[in-house]
Parts: sequence; C-alpha cells; structure tokens
Amino acid sequence: MSKLILGPTFEEMLHPEKIAPDIRKRALKMRAEDPLDPINLFNITWRDGNNDIYYHVIPKELTGVEANIVVLYGNNFPSGSHKVGAAYAVLIEKQLFGEIDPSVHTLVWPSTGNYGIGGAYVGCRMNFDSIVVLPEGMSKERFQQIESYGARIIKTPGSESNVKEIYDETHRLRRDPKVRILNQFEVMGNYRFHYHVTGNTIVELAGLLEQQGVGNGNVAAFCSAMGSGGTIAAGDRLKQVWPDHKIVGLEPIQCPTLYNNGYGSHDIQGIGDKHVTWIHNVINMDAIMCLDDIECKKGLQLLTEEAGWTTLTKRFGVPRASVEKMAEIFGISSVCNVFGAIKTAKFYGYGKDDVIVTICTDAIDRYRSVMSDMTRTFGKMDEAEAAARVQIFRDKTTDWIHEGTTEMRRQWHNLKYYTWVEQQGKTVEELDAQLSQEWWAKHQQLVGDIDAKLKAARK
Repeated sequence: MSKLILGPTFEEMLHPEKIAPDIRKRALKMRAEDPLDPINLFNITWRDGNNDIYYHVIPKELTGVEANIVVLYGNNFPSGSHKVGAAYAVLIEKQLFGEIDPSVHTLVWPSTGNYGIGGAYVGCRMNFDSIVVLPEGMSKERFQQIESYGARIIKTPGSESNVKEIYDETHRLRRDPKVRILNQFEVMGNYRFHYHVTGNTIVELAGLLEQQGVGNGNVAAFCSAMGSGGTIAAGDRLKQVWPDHKIVGLEPIQCPTLYNNGYGSHDIQGIGDKHVTWIHNVINMDAIMCLDDIECKKGLQLLTEEAGWTTLTKRFGVPRASVEKMAEIFGISSVCNVFGAIKTAKFYGYGKDDVIVTICTDAIDRYRSVMSDMTRTFGKMDEAEAAARVQIFRDKTTDWIHEGTTEMRRQWHNLKYYTWVEQQGKTVEELDAQLSQEWWAKHQQLVGDIDAKLKAARK
C-alpha cells in the first residue's frame, strides 16, 4: 500500500486544541494561504482558531417566536460545508481498514451536492482519483467547485430528488474492480461524524449559551433536513444527554417521502432524496415536518440581498451585525432548517428558556445562480416584497407535521426495505436489526476504536 495521508481523529475534530500544536498552527496558517494543502484536513471542525464554536443566535425579530433558535454554521469548514467532515470520516475509516489504496483505487462519491464537493476535496487531498456522481440539474457553482478540487464529474438525469439515477450510475461504475463506492447514504462513518463531532459540539454549546443568558442549559430540540441522513445523527447524541429532547426531521412539501410516502422534484438542494437512507435512525425521530422549496429560496434572497438587509434593520429592528452574519452563513437548506425550527417552537410550545438548534450547511456562494433565476422569475425584490418575505418566517404554521408515534416510526423504518433490500442488496435481517437502539449504539461506540487505530497509523 502506498503512503497514506492521514488527518484528525474524531476527538480532534470535536476538540481541535488536542491536535499537536505544530500541526494545528500550520493548518490554521494554510487555511488562509493555501486552502488546497492537505494540512487543511486538520481544519475539519465546528471551531475557529481560538476554539470558539461557529454559531449564531437567530434574532427573534425575524423568527417571531420566544424560543431561542441557534444555528451551527458550516461555511468555514474546508470546502465551505460541514459535509466535508462526513466525507473525510467515510474515507479515513476505509483507509484504516485497508479497503482502499490511492495507488490502486478510484473513489466514487454519489451525491446531490455538498458531500460530493467534500469528497472531491478530501479525496484529491489524500491522493485519490475521485469521481463525483451528481444530478445535472444542480447549481453550476457545485460543478465548478468540484472541478477546482481536481475531481471528475459524471452528471446523471434530474435534480435534487433523483437519487435512483445516481445509484444506477454507481452500479455501472462498480463493475470496474478498481472502483470503490463511498456511499454517504449507507456508510456509517457519516453517521459517526455527526453523532460524535456535531452532537457533542451542540452539547457543549448549550452550556456556553446558558452562561450568556440564552436558554436553560438544555437543548429542547434539534431540527435537520435529511439529505444523507447524517446530520440528524447529532440528535441521537443529544437525546442521550437529555431524554426528553426532540429530534425533528424536515422534508420538502414537493417531495414528502417520510411524511406520506410522497415523491416529486424540488429545489432545496442537499435534502429530500426520495428515499429513506440506511444511516438514518428513524426509530429515534420524534416528528417529520415539511417546508416549501420556493419559500426557502425566497427566504434566502431576503437574507442575502440589499433590499432584505435594509428592511430587516429599518423596519423590523434586526441588529445590523446579525443581518451581516446571516448574509454570510445561509444557503437554501439553512433557511429550510430555520423554518423547521420555527414550526418546532410553535408545535411544542417552546418558550424563552428553551433552545432549538439547527444547522447552516453551506452558504450563498453556492446559490448565486439560483438567486438570479429567482429574480428573473419573480422580479427584483424591493422593500415591500422584502417585508412580505419576513412574514414567511414569522407566520409559519403547524401544518404538514406528523409526530413519531410507535406506528409512524415503524412506517418510516419499513420504507427502507424498497431501497436497501430490493435494490441495494441488504438482507431483511440487517434491516430488522436497526429496530433496536443497541444496533446504533454499537456503531457509536466504534468512535474510540477508530481513533485509536488512526493514532497508531500516524506514528
């Protein structure tokens, strides 16, 4: 096997101050000077150079609810999205167990966006030939970024919700014995990254917020739209800390797969992939809520264009500093996540002492072309239109919600059969094993073993 490029452990991604000081210093230096240097793998973390968490408390003047809605934002990760962490975790585990070799294998990253970008980033930084399989209807910025990292692209028919076409292409590619498929929808490294790194970051954030007078030291709910089903794994960790914690999944109204076995095309890029992923612990989820894709895109324009900024500050009293921060950290799915958090606050009756956490996965740099299309379709946003769009946030209703009853959770679980047993080669016994939280706990507990193996490999 050729010399491998190795990066941080799970624990070092959670607490980067535990990285060797010389490596940490060099990684922070290269983040600005050479973002493509492999040392930037050590910048895969929810924390900045001072070890402060990347978070923002969304102003109540925008949300219209008393509950505290807080976002972790991922645009400061290498590649501009936290999905690079999932891609790295999947790849490093495969390396450590001898399943892939950069001198032999070509990696294939099936994705609808950010995971593919992350895969292109980490795969090429770790000396692997990488191919990203991506629907042709995704934003042009995604394709440009993947190519800038040195990966190749195969475009499949459709857009965000056309994952079946991605799977068909990966089946074709798998015939080559030198190809290895790193499927984010299936591989548990994705789950482990978010369970350990994202989940424990949020646990620590709750105490920090309490010290600042925000919330009561707990996290009442965690909301996440499902793409691969990785990010929502953070909720499994939070529920272990706070047993009454609520895990809330989010889908597009235009493709309500878990909500009512629905299907369709939508444009909340990064979520709603028209199937239930293998790594999604649906038995632990407390509710599914649906949001409209056009409203999410209108909300993003509000937060990222001048007319919106002016209206938010002058008419609604949102602090200018908060407006400027939100303009930097929001993408389409981020708006969806905040909409879901607002619905969650209203549905469960959360108040001023409660904290709801969600994620800003990426930022506006991936959606300028989408925003230009919105302007061509709906016209230029003026202050009157911006004021109407603020009400899209404030007037969120509690429709399109199913609670996670015992029966509903079993229905969510049963939907996995059609993708994973009929199409992807899993057995019924493997599927049924996921009904027990012990199955998930075993995968959670592997974090320590993997970290030990990585430390040994770095010596």
